Amino acid sequence: MMRLRLTAGGARGARWAASPFRYLLLPLTCAAFLVAGCGGGAEMTSGGAAPAMDSSVAGAPQKAMPEAAATRAPAALSDGQDADEQGRSGGEVQAINIQTVDRSIIYTAELTVRAKDVVKASDSAKQLVTGAGGYVADEKSTAFSGSNNEAVITFKIPPARYPEVLGKLGTDLGERRSLHQGAQDVTGEVADVEARVKSAEAALDQFRLLLTKADKIGEILEIEREIQNRTAELESLQARQKALAEQTGMATVTLTLIGPEVVVEEPEEEPSGFFGGLEIGWNALVKAVEVGLTVLGTLLPWLILIAVVWIVAHQILRRLRPRRPVPAPAPPPPAPAVAERGPDVSAGSTTEK
Repeated sequence: MMRLRLTAGGARGARWAASPFRYLLLPLTCAAFLVAGCGGGAEMTSGGAAPAMDSSVAGAPQKAMPEAAATRAPAALSDGQDADEQGRSGGEVQAINIQTVDRSIIYTAELTVRAKDVVKASDSAKQLVTGAGGYVADEKSTAFSGSNNEAVITFKIPPARYPEVLGKLGTDLGERRSLHQGAQDVTGEVADVEARVKSAEAALDQFRLLLTKADKIGEILEIEREIQNRTAELESLQARQKALAEQTGMATVTLTLIGPEVVVEEPEEEPSGFFGGLEIGWNALVKAVEVGLTVLGTLLPWLILIAVVWIVAHQILRRLRPRRPVPAPAPPPPAPAVAERGPDVSAGSTTEK
């Protein structure tokens, strides 16, 4: 019987595995779970909306939401207060203080203006700068007949009024020809010099205190020598600090006023490429020849003078030199003596025979 049941069960399982309904089991199961979840959510929604329905039936449908909001607001405030209290009690929250650092910037500008009357324009510029709290640091002017006047004035202007005054100088005095501006941030250098000055002053005070306690001559001399060195270093740092304060405390504007007939050389662009290099080389050769000829023309009078002096000195020395006596000519050497030969004896004896 058991075998028969197992066999029947295996046959049923094989038929189920072979049937197409086995593919619908998983989708049907998921659909059942989704339906069950939607039914639970609908019940919860209906349960939450029941008081609103009752209030609407009572004739006050618009009072339900304000009351709910009023009940939620105290809860939110209490939660926020609790959070603040917890933050104060548990961990101290410190506010971040962002401090702005005053920058130390050196402003410089070079302005060239063509004016009809240089003298009047110069006076107007001085009045403008003086009214802005600045002053004239340097002035150079040349006066010629006609319209060839030229003036170079260096102004010191407060940085707060620097852009305004610079704009007025370029527009109110005449035609602006050129403007070059510069700005250099020296905040780090200013802070470094200030720290070094404080350190040097503190060290100098320490050495002076040691000098009051020293009782040996060697120690006194050594401390005084160190005090002199530290004092010189401190004075140098203070001079640098003062110069930085003057440069950052006032902007420097150099104004050049030119008359209508003054010719201003415009900056030319440097050529490039083969022809540019050829032009540069030719200009260098011309300049070298000009320099050589200039040097030769400068030295030529001196060379002529040196040559004349040398010739005259040579002639004078030649005349003052004592003459040496001319040696007598040596007698000719004597002629060699020729020995006289006697009669040939051998020849005479031969003839006699």
